[in-house]
Amino acid sequence: MNGDRQCLSKAITLVESHQENDRSLAKQLMSRIQAVGTSMRIGITGPPGVGKSSLIEALGLEMIHESQQRLAVLSIDPSSAQTQGSILGDKTRMIQLSQSDLVFIRPSPSGTQLGGIAKNTRETIRLCEAAGYRYILVETAGIGQTEYLVSTMTDLTILMHLPGSGDDVQGIKRGVMEWADLMVVNKADQPEDQRVINTLKDLHSVLHFLPGRGHGYTPKVLSVSALNKKGIPELWGEIKAFEKHINENGYILINRKQQLVNSFRQQLPLRLWESMLVMPGVKQNLEDTEEKILSEDLSPEEAVDLLQDFIFASLRTK
Repeated sequence: MNGDRQCLSKAITLVESHQENDRSLAKQLMSRIQAVGTSMRIGITGPPGVGKSSLIEALGLEMIHESQQRLAVLSIDPSSAQTQGSILGDKTRMIQLSQSDLVFIRPSPSGTQLGGIAKNTRETIRLCEAAGYRYILVETAGIGQTEYLVSTMTDLTILMHLPGSGDDVQGIKRGVMEWADLMVVNKADQPEDQRVINTLKDLHSVLHFLPGRGHGYTPKVLSVSALNKKGIPELWGEIKAFEKHINENGYILINRKQQLVNSFRQQLPLRLWESMLVMPGVKQNLEDTEEKILSEDLSPEEAVDLLQDFIFASLRTK
């Protein structure tokens, strides 16, 4: 809470740990942190290769130059489904930004968590806020249409697109697009490029199909070139306008409280399952059930019912 970057790094490592002793200490730590803080939390999401890290580099430099406020960047790196390893290399794409004393950059592996974020991203955001970071950018791993979890833990969602990446039918499908507060077409290096023009036109058409998110701010469509630093001041201006709007109408406080409920709902199934696995006989029953599925003695649906009945029976005997 004194802003020590090394302490902040250790705290994040603590909440990411799977060790039981660390988890107990992490729970004590999180209970000391205020539930609703004063930071502006911004999610930046989009498909692989859209240029999220490049945009964050350009946008982050603009933000700290204009505001002189501290900025934290939480970068989620996809983990291998086979080895569970992650490169954690996004920081190497933010060389200039990482040199600023006002900036803290922390890459984290996604692990088995879906939705483009890591299991403990919510806690990490709160830790950065407690350490005095005014703006917190969460860069998701490359995502698809249905992955919107970052929007449930941030105040503003920036959804990035590539020129020529789809038509307005993709917008009608909604998914993550209905969570977007700002849609940004990156790599618009040549504004007269027909692909850029068509993509901007399609996204403007999409806005008519999207429901409001409750904050009363009309989503905007912008074009930028992170490479050439074009459109970055305009993007920063929209972020400031959005922040002013949700502060004035009180939406930010309502949203923050809902985020705490979202955090509870995300953690509860995981904790319940972990608790069940240490119950007497459950792990062995799980392994036996999986063997029966492999030998085709049970269907997955039958196996779920049997394991559920076993767990409930074990609870009733206590």
